[in-house]
Amino acid sequence: MGEQSMNVLGLVGAGVMGMGIAQIAAQAGLTVRVFDVREGGAATGCKKLAETLAKLQEKGKLTAEQVAAATARVSPVASLAELAGCDVVVEAIVEDLKAKQSLFAELEGIVGDGCVLASNTSSLSVTAIAAGLKRPQRVAGFHFFNPVPVMKVVEVVDGLLTDRGVTDRLLELGRRLGHTAVRAKDTPGFIVNHAGRGFSTEALRIVQEGVCDIPDADRVLREVAGFIIGPFELMDITALDVSHPVMESIYHQYYEEPRYRPNPLTRQMLSAGIVGRKVGRGFYQYDNGQRVPVPEAAAPTAKPSSVWLAPGMPTVIADLVAIAGVQIDSGATPRSDSLCIVAPVGDDATTVALQLGLDPARTVGVETLFDTSRRRVVMTTPATTPAWRDAAHALFAADGKPVTVIRDSAGLVAQRVVATIVNIAADIAQQRIATPADIDRAVSLGLNYPFPPLAWGDRLGARTVLTILERMFAFYGDARYRPSPWLKRRAQLGLSLLTEES
Repeated sequence: MGEQSMNVLGLVGAGVMGMGIAQIAAQAGLTVRVFDVREGGAATGCKKLAETLAKLQEKGKLTAEQVAAATARVSPVASLAELAGCDVVVEAIVEDLKAKQSLFAELEGIVGDGCVLASNTSSLSVTAIAAGLKRPQRVAGFHFFNPVPVMKVVEVVDGLLTDRGVTDRLLELGRRLGHTAVRAKDTPGFIVNHAGRGFSTEALRIVQEGVCDIPDADRVLREVAGFIIGPFELMDITALDVSHPVMESIYHQYYEEPRYRPNPLTRQMLSAGIVGRKVGRGFYQYDNGQRVPVPEAAAPTAKPSSVWLAPGMPTVIADLVAIAGVQIDSGATPRSDSLCIVAPVGDDATTVALQLGLDPARTVGVETLFDTSRRRVVMTTPATTPAWRDAAHALFAADGKPVTVIRDSAGLVAQRVVATIVNIAADIAQQRIATPADIDRAVSLGLNYPFPPLAWGDRLGARTVLTILERMFAFYGDARYRPSPWLKRRAQLGLSLLTEES
């Protein structure tokens, strides 16, 4: 296809996403023609956009001249035929394959040969959308995230039949619109929705397994792993009638790949209509749209008289014991009155206690791979007595910081979730869906994780992440935890997870 610049953008679908795309295009200097099948829909969308731009001027983010110019560049059209002179047409209509195929078939007879047809689909196959067209090579994915002006990333997707020159032009257009544009192969979920599978599904599995309750899982993943929002809080905001079908869709599109397995709990809640904040009840209760706080129980006060630390224990734990004023038992084996503390990496506390020949009744595990400055995580074995559990809780709460006590779990909580996230990102790289750098860029901007996933794996150490996954896989026997070849080889060779092959 020709390399003419894209100066006139046609937009089909004047909803929130469509008008978000119209806004950034107009602000970037493009002429935008908006069509919507709803009577008056395009005009209403353009009116709302003008109001949005005016509000940005009131806030001092745009000048009066910028608002006037951008507003003048956007106009509603009454028919698809009026998109004839566009350089690119972006559809942002209902997420339905037949509707998109029908639209593009109609547009094909209207637009010029050099016009690119782009779909803002988030979950449908670009290849399938283009199939049946006379010129499927000019169809590509151009997937933005809501709200478009704020979420500064766009996935440019090559279908099997897409001319690479088309996606080259869309990548350049995405950058011109002020976004980070990343190239992806046409696979379920593309990059961002694919990479996001581990966060919520592993947290659901942890809760389903009885390791901890929902508020505690959110607290640990926020305050220990560093996520801005907990997975259950997030699912309540997005609503299960939106998020659960996406979980099921990606799982089935990958022919039941265990890494993406949904959870029966969300299906059950969806069936009951308990979908999240918008209905007043989801994983949490809501009062006038505000989440009702779930208080934490007060920490016990009776600390142990002495503590035995497993070999190789990070100094941060010894420091916390010292702050609590508790004696450290420095014997090769623990005394009978010492609390035994282990630091599992991928293992559960039971496994480590038995490996070290410890009494499981007075053994607890602690999380040491993640931040201990805001919250501590104590993990019991099934044999740990309440007295020893409470003593461990009191010990790590002695400086006033909160402590979450969980039941035995291979990989605790943060290790399980983060290792799963890193592993899925590694497999996206292994499948050559996108470059390692683009995976990290897209996930950072699209999901706002504490660190980009592959860089996070490097930060923890690829060998450490591999160890967590291998031990979880050995314990659970679930292919969900099998390490990606990308991760495994780079861990073995001591390479960064961002290392590409020549």
